[in-house]
Amino acid sequence: MSDFACYDNPMPATFDNLGITFQYPDNWLLDEEEIRAGQSAVTVFSPGGAFWSVAVHPASAEPARMAQAVLDAMRKEYEGMEAEPVSETIAGLELIGFDLNFFCLDLTNTASIRSLRVDGTTYTIFFQAEDREYREIGLVFAAMTLSLLRGIGEKR
Repeated sequence: MSDFACYDNPMPATFDNLGITFQYPDNWLLDEEEIRAGQSAVTVFSPGGAFWSVAVHPASAEPARMAQAVLDAMRKEYEGMEAEPVSETIAGLELIGFDLNFFCLDLTNTASIRSLRVDGTTYTIFFQAEDREYREIGLVFAAMTLSLLRGIGEKR
């Protein structure tokens, strides 16, 4: 059964590149510009402007440092941002990172940073949405993350 079976989009699209695989709603826009620019990252945008992104790094990239680097970049961009450290286990994999809340264009936003290392590769996942949209698609972000992590876990 698809991770997206509970949504209007029962036939998700699949990304399979960079040594990773994940499902995403087929009405979301897959942006592979970072791949074309030589980076190991891909982003998927919702119709409402929210986004989910994953970057693939060598094992030398420490997960805690990767998550902190994203947090530092966000703090430079959004004054007064609140950040809470998070560690969680999803699909049997340990992730660390931060949950963020901040204002952008007078709207409240929520974002999450998660990073992990598995078998010689470090991954950083980042997703963000304006809070009203987040309430609608937060479970989609979770399903996308789960599909990615299940794929990573199967390669072990």
